[in-house]
Amino acid sequence: MRIEDYFRLTQKIVESCLVVQLSNITYEKRGTHEGFIRGRLTFVDSSTLYWREFIDVEITEDRLMYVYQYMDSSNKMLFRYDNTGHHKKLGLSTYPHHKHEGGEDNVVPYTAPDLATILQEIESLVQLT
Repeated sequence: MRIEDYFRLTQKIVESCLVVQLSNITYEKRGTHEGFIRGRLTFVDSSTLYWREFIDVEITEDRLMYVYQYMDSSNKMLFRYDNTGHHKKLGLSTYPHHKHEGGEDNVVPYTAPDLATILQEIESLVQLT
């Protein structure tokens, strides 16, 4: 797969999410198969997802770095998935992949999600008004 194909796939995933109200996404091609994505999605309840991915799609979709941080309308973190290696001392079975649930201090093991999975989780949380 070429990085442009992954960028198009990402855009389709965002466009298919029924609760996205506004999107601001930048795509940076870093090579034939590598790229960086930075996005901000605002949902119908004024909650926001901030995310970044550095990805290599030459053989598989290998996200070398990712952060998906979901905030409520008052800017309180509801969850964050990332693969930053800052919790090695916790001995997580999925290290460096993990999830912060409800705050910085509640760290749980979690395998690397993708954007579609994150948006499904958010759809289950957003109240359609």
